Amino acid sequence: MAVSTLKDIVDRAFAERYGVPAINIVNDLTLEAVLAGAVEARSPVIVQTSVKTVKSIGSKVLFAMWESMTAGIDVPVALHLDHCPDRDVITECLERGWNSVLFDASVLPVEENQRQTIEVVAQARQFGAHVEGEIEAITGVEDGLGSHEEAARQTLEVSLRFIEATGVDVFAPAIGNAHGVYKREPVLDFQRVTDIVDAHPIPIALHGGSGLTDAQFADLIARGCAKVNISTALKITYMKSNLAFLKDAEVRDKWDPPSLFTQVRSDIVAMTRALAEQFGSAGKA
Repeated sequence: MAVSTLKDIVDRAFAERYGVPAINIVNDLTLEAVLAGAVEARSPVIVQTSVKTVKSIGSKVLFAMWESMTAGIDVPVALHLDHCPDRDVITECLERGWNSVLFDASVLPVEENQRQTIEVVAQARQFGAHVEGEIEAITGVEDGLGSHEEAARQTLEVSLRFIEATGVDVFAPAIGNAHGVYKREPVLDFQRVTDIVDAHPIPIALHGGSGLTDAQFADLIARGCAKVNISTALKITYMKSNLAFLKDAEVRDKWDPPSLFTQVRSDIVAMTRALAEQFGSAGKA
């Protein structure tokens, strides 16, 4: 229980075929609310921070928030650095206490990506931390990283060679998923997840989870997607909750920040709880 490792969390999820919400927080309020939602759902949760969030808040303050809010928590939680191409930021976060990182070198040739990922895995192991890897950019821009152009997908042979050579703990393949809001229902390559898992059993990270259908989630989780990334859905919930409250406050001419925080927190707790139930992780803590 309590602060756990990424591997402990996703390995069990992979074995039992449920998905763990991996939710990108943006500040102290969203961090606390995501943790509270996981506790209510009795679900493990992976708290994710983008490079942008780390830089805007500062790793020292952000990690102090994490330590304070997870003290005494009784569900498995891990702190993950999402999509980071910057080796210096990875070093900073590992040294500070993050226990999981995604080294995103997907813009590099696969051979160079593989070489550097091997180095990152070795570095993470020195801190008892784990690594997620990817060789194709996930379509869409998130926190200033990425591209709206769909990247070419590598062959199964290339993917397996990368997984085996690097020793990554989680692998994130491109399967037609995308960051941000889907304009239409995506056409997903479900078979690619099965092919990878059958050849090399490894927990798969599903990126671009905000907006997929219940059926798509269920199918992909059953195939081995044990880590389900949610970023856009939290941002939308956070911003719309703020907006609705402030519009009402303007009409009533009542300006009470604690009431605003209470409402936003409630909405994010409910979102987290719903995700845990949707992905099958509720009750697994």
